[in-house]
Amino acid sequence: MKSLRVVLRHVERYRVPLALTMVSMLALVGIQLVGPWLVKLMIAAVTAPGAGPEVVGLLTKLALITLGIYILRAAMQFVRSYAAHVAGWHVVADVRNEIYQHLQRLSLRFYEDKQTGQLMSRTVNDTDLLEQLVAHAIPDVIVNALMLVGVTAVLVSMSWQLALLSMIPIPFVLLAMRGFGKYVRPAFRRRQAQLGELNAALNDNISGIREIQAFTREESEAERISGRIAHYRDSLLHALRLMAVFHPSIEFAASLGTVILIYFGGRLVLNQTLPVADLVAYFLYLELLYQPVRALGNVWESIQQSMAGAERIADLLEQETDVTERRDALALPGRAAGALRFEHVSFKYAVGDMVLQDIDLDVPAGSVVALVGPTGVGKTTLSMLIPRFYDATEGRITLDGRDLRDLTLASLRRQTSLVLQEVFLFHGSVRENVLFGRPGATEAEMIEAAKVANAHDFIADLPEGYDTLIGERGVKLSGGQRQRLAIARAVLKDAPILILDEATSSVDTETEMLIQQALERLMRGRTTVVIAHRLSTIRNADQIVVLQEGRIVERGKHDDLMAQGGLYHSLNRIQSDLIAGGGDLPTGK
Repeated sequence: MKSLRVVLRHVERYRVPLALTMVSMLALVGIQLVGPWLVKLMIAAVTAPGAGPEVVGLLTKLALITLGIYILRAAMQFVRSYAAHVAGWHVVADVRNEIYQHLQRLSLRFYEDKQTGQLMSRTVNDTDLLEQLVAHAIPDVIVNALMLVGVTAVLVSMSWQLALLSMIPIPFVLLAMRGFGKYVRPAFRRRQAQLGELNAALNDNISGIREIQAFTREESEAERISGRIAHYRDSLLHALRLMAVFHPSIEFAASLGTVILIYFGGRLVLNQTLPVADLVAYFLYLELLYQPVRALGNVWESIQQSMAGAERIADLLEQETDVTERRDALALPGRAAGALRFEHVSFKYAVGDMVLQDIDLDVPAGSVVALVGPTGVGKTTLSMLIPRFYDATEGRITLDGRDLRDLTLASLRRQTSLVLQEVFLFHGSVRENVLFGRPGATEAEMIEAAKVANAHDFIADLPEGYDTLIGERGVKLSGGQRQRLAIARAVLKDAPILILDEATSSVDTETEMLIQQALERLMRGRTTVVIAHRLSTIRNADQIVVLQEGRIVERGKHDDLMAQGGLYHSLNRIQSDLIAGGGDLPTGK
């Protein structure tokens, strides 16, 4: 089973704690088998004809042996419990690492219709269930199976007739386990899916709490979350209802063995074919016989939950990225010159029509090309093909004459820096976010990058300077400050190719000037692809490319395009009129 393989390939790494678990479990099985036998010896000794004071010495010896066994049992229980948990939580950590590394390899196409909360639920909640499987379910199945075999052997040695009669309920127990497993695992899988939906909704609403409050949607969103909570509760109760039927069924089947023993065992004693001491021991062993049967019933619930989580994990790990790296891919040895060439490039998302069609474009090393056009014509999509966040559906893109698909992803992306309109900053300090561009940079290099980005002055004014915590997504900073930190991060990375999504339309004039100065410094000596929002900022671009309906309809310098009187001229006129009237027209993505 694919779900079980997810666990087993990690379990092999923890043979030592698992071996300790197995040894301790075998010792516990032996200890449990010895206990009733000592009771039998005690009863036989005190009820034997002519028993006298010499029996006291035997009783003392039996008591000391029993004490030693109980001490050993306590030690073995500790070893069994701790060693199993060591293996279990290590496996969980390994699977979580595997999931995260797999998520990092998947292309942006995978994330188009995924919610963060859903993926977090599979990484955290579903993997949690694997600990039950490794540390509890699998060891318990093994120890109880061994216990069942051992007790059966002892019972057969005492009375094979009673042993056979005592086994009558066991086939019914096995059938019940098989039948309930067919219905319980899907129920637990639905429960995990509902938990993922709940996590996704909570993640969205907590991230968007400002919008919820601004639009006074608290009541409706509370009802929506309440609905998610209710769905999770109902799916959980449905699974537990099935198990609530299962457990009494197991218990009833196990109790039938006692009924059988009372009737047939009592008759054997009356017929003097079975000693009383043996019958008492038989009752004790019978409890040991059905103890693993009951335990297997309880373990069955854990197994079904764990396997449901493992199936969801396996489904995620089976997701393949459409952006693959060839085995013979070339790792660029140093800094690329930065010359880009798009050759008959077309692209479409998983669903929908072509976003880009037959794009032919030369971007010489060190030049600035601006992408212009109405909203939704594919400007951002075109730029995202350069670091291979997506792969072209048709055609090819080259860097310094090499097909991007012939390069390793890591070496390609080291050649690229991004400053996007929607800046993402991590929860942490200013220092951590700037150094994200190049973690090994020195303090002086970091400060210099901040100065180039016109960010050093406002950072110095923060309560703790570069060590100031900025909150999730940089919530403690203004939009302009976040943008300048993103620029500083790109400056520090010092990549030869820059993808720039200008984001100055929502800031004040002074901040826009600071950002524009920083961007101009950042663009020097780099191949720059600018997604233009304010057309006034790209007048000096080496090449302006105008897109419409996924195709290049115009290209050239500003003055040449204005003279043509085409789409670019029209966009400029409209935007100039709006700015003159106090507005602005971002040309979108």
